[in-house]
Amino acid sequence: MKTLILSNIRKKLILSAILTASLGLTSCSDWLEMEAYTSDDIETTFSDEVRADKFVQGCYRGLIHNEMYYQLGMGETVMHSCEDGSTNNSKYMICNYKFDALIPATVTTIYKEQYRIIEATNIAISNLNKMPETNKRNQLLGEAICIRAFCYLNLIRIYGDVPAVYTPLEEMDPNDKNTFYPKRSARDDIYDRVISEVQTAINWLPWFEESDYPTPERITKQGAYALLARLALYAGGYSLRWNLETNDPSTLKMARRDDVSRIKELYQIADDACLQIINHGTNSLVQAHENMSGFQYLWYNHCQRNFAVTNSEILWETAQYGNVTNSQFTTYAQPGSRGGKYGSLKAMQFMLPTYYLSFNPKDTRRDVSCTSYSIYFLEKGSADDTWVDVGTTYSCIMPGKFRLSWCVAPQSNTERNLDIPILRYADVLLMYAETQNYLNNGPTEAAKNALQEVRNRAGIGEELTIPNGQQEFEDAIVQERKWEFATEFTLRSDLTRMNRLAKELTKTKQAMKDLSDRKNEYANIPIYRLYKFHVDAQEYGDKFLALDYIDLTDPKEIEIIKSIPTQEEEYESFQNQILDIVKAHNITVNNGDKWYPVNMFEAYTSTYNGNSRKMVGFGAGFNSLQIGKIIYTLPTGSAENGGKYPTWIESADGSDGLYYGFQENKSELCPFAAKSPGHPLVDNPNLTQLPGY
Repeated sequence: MKTLILSNIRKKLILSAILTASLGLTSCSDWLEMEAYTSDDIETTFSDEVRADKFVQGCYRGLIHNEMYYQLGMGETVMHSCEDGSTNNSKYMICNYKFDALIPATVTTIYKEQYRIIEATNIAISNLNKMPETNKRNQLLGEAICIRAFCYLNLIRIYGDVPAVYTPLEEMDPNDKNTFYPKRSARDDIYDRVISEVQTAINWLPWFEESDYPTPERITKQGAYALLARLALYAGGYSLRWNLETNDPSTLKMARRDDVSRIKELYQIADDACLQIINHGTNSLVQAHENMSGFQYLWYNHCQRNFAVTNSEILWETAQYGNVTNSQFTTYAQPGSRGGKYGSLKAMQFMLPTYYLSFNPKDTRRDVSCTSYSIYFLEKGSADDTWVDVGTTYSCIMPGKFRLSWCVAPQSNTERNLDIPILRYADVLLMYAETQNYLNNGPTEAAKNALQEVRNRAGIGEELTIPNGQQEFEDAIVQERKWEFATEFTLRSDLTRMNRLAKELTKTKQAMKDLSDRKNEYANIPIYRLYKFHVDAQEYGDKFLALDYIDLTDPKEIEIIKSIPTQEEEYESFQNQILDIVKAHNITVNNGDKWYPVNMFEAYTSTYNGNSRKMVGFGAGFNSLQIGKIIYTLPTGSAENGGKYPTWIESADGSDGLYYGFQENKSELCPFAAKSPGHPLVDNPNLTQLPGY
């Protein structure tokens, strides 16, 4: 009976993988037009390289599950949940580290999906090894090995020690209880094995420019080296550990592996891998072009699927094009749209204002990663109505790298045709700076140059001093990664591997309270802002970046705009006073220009902010946004909230607020789900729970 079950499982996996490839894994027309292949016979599948290639392509599907960016892409001091309706939902709770082993308050699908792919790669690796050795065979084998390694990285960084399975189910003993019910395996052993395998696989993979791939949607030597560096840094970094034999909660602690020499060796592996890419010389950061900064030009062209522009920087991205492979990427992390050409999509994630305010004024990354506007109709939202980019407050600044207006026209609201970036050259530079700093007890010139290269592209190369001390340089790397990789869903576990998570969460929560109180470094943050009224183009490919605005600090100007008229006959006179303020700031005012004030510390829906929008023509929906309501309807300022912090910053009883569920030496990893069939602890009695739960 067990043999029959194994056979059926194998057939389903083979069929799933091959169908994925034949139905359009990638965006390249030659791959999309491949003949459909539905055989579930293993011998046929690996009887020649063409069929084997299709199977390996199928292994890429589902690598980045929605949970990775919708649930675990937050809680890293940068992006936060504004899930609509209630704070008692898994997204909000996981963002704030209020985990529960019972659904829905833990991630449930990543585990299943990663092991589905691991089984497919196990099948591929086993059977490719039985085929005659050729360059093509080796290349496919290298891809499968890298995909499997990436899956184990995802599992370990989320759950810690997990079962290690390297053999297809079909080839395992059905009478061995470990076949169906494997125990947790030591993460260090898993890391060491997959790192060694990737080191070998790199030799079989071509450099991207030597491959026949027009995009980095399949792994080439650049992607494999970058993956190797990331694997080695996680393997040599910190993680939440405990005694697997006793499962004693008292043994929980954040620590590196015990072998100090191996840690150094792992950092050296990462260092060498990064240097291989750097010295190869074919990759670079996308630079300024067509009146865009380099950072904007990168992400605009990524959204437009202009691979010729982005291929120099993006080393590996997952293909998302077609009815089969298209994910929901960007349906949550975007500025929000009430409808129109872009569809009606709610932004369920927002950027913490402390992050928005952390950028140097000359840093071109801020207005790419953060949008202080949302797309809204001026009146009733009919097809011929005027749509505007409406200015928002500090409690509703949204993600911007993957904004709807930059994309190509989607197949549907939930299928945005947008590839998911996994590894970029900027990451290689910052990983190299980090390894050089660690290996040499302080930053070398090479480390400083790598950091400087990232900062130069951002426009702040001459604005910030590069530290000389080891700890200070690491601090700079941590912050630089936040500025560079916001909303790319790796920062949370990066902070963990650097043993910075607890510190950074505590620091950010205090910073948000200081901002709310307008004290310490936020004592002089302007309360009022003037936004320029801007009509949205309602065209895919619109290059619009950010609203023009003026932060007001002059008491006389503030006094003028403090009281918004409520009678329509007073609007023109008030608008003229605002335009006089704009002119006083040496900004040209053209015929038809309109500006409107916003109290940045009040809720978007406050009486003042609502009246301001009415003044420039907003109709009945003047107080509505296509954003999760639990944040934007609340203020940022404590004074604006009756002298207490808004609940999303800190509630009086501790039941809500930023990272209210975080417990050091516990919350750094997720528990296994344990409620109904289909979840690890129910399906596998040999699995043990994270002892903190």
